[in-house]
Amino acid sequence: MSPYPHPLIAREGWPHLALATVLALVVTALAGWWSLPFWLLAVFVLQFFRDPARPVPAGERLVLSAADGRVIAIETTRDPYGERDALKISVFMNVFNVHSNRAPVDGTVERVTYIPGKFVNADLDKASEHNERNALLIRAADGSLVSCVQVAGLVARRILCYVRAGDRLQRGQRFGFIRFGSRVDVYLPPSARPRVAIGEKVHATTSVLAELQPAREGAAHE
Repeated sequence: MSPYPHPLIAREGWPHLALATVLALVVTALAGWWSLPFWLLAVFVLQFFRDPARPVPAGERLVLSAADGRVIAIETTRDPYGERDALKISVFMNVFNVHSNRAPVDGTVERVTYIPGKFVNADLDKASEHNERNALLIRAADGSLVSCVQVAGLVARRILCYVRAGDRLQRGQRFGFIRFGSRVDVYLPPSARPRVAIGEKVHATTSVLAELQPAREGAAHE
């Protein structure tokens, strides 16, 4: 997969922004200042689909945030995609966050699994199990297994993912987009050391969620 170029506005938003802008211009021509709500809508669409380039922190074992938002869970649980015990870190995105999703680690995509589901509030714990979601199982460069799961929310109705099994990812590389409020769950080896706290605000690529620990001999492919 070739790296996604970073215009200021995500490609997913171009049709929406064009429609909102044309609508605002038409209402302005017909009704003057009554068009203000339509211009506010155009500004909202503009900020929602922004997609800024981000610098990638140095450090081979660092696990970067896959999304902008607020950390809502740090817990040891079962990873249903990698079928192993794992450390899960969840980030909730509201409608004002950047919704472009970035790879948390360097590695190869082993499997992509889409699961249809409900659209309950993504801030709730049950969203990870019941909502529509798309899971990437990534084999990191050091052999660790990392699951990165895009989860739809109460308003989100479209999960977009542009990678397939066999694709190579670089940390910070754009791999997908979720329209409107949602969350991303990252499952890591239990030995991973969290570098964030619940309630902390994070940014995709630039924020470090955790640090992978050196694999034990013979356990690199757990």
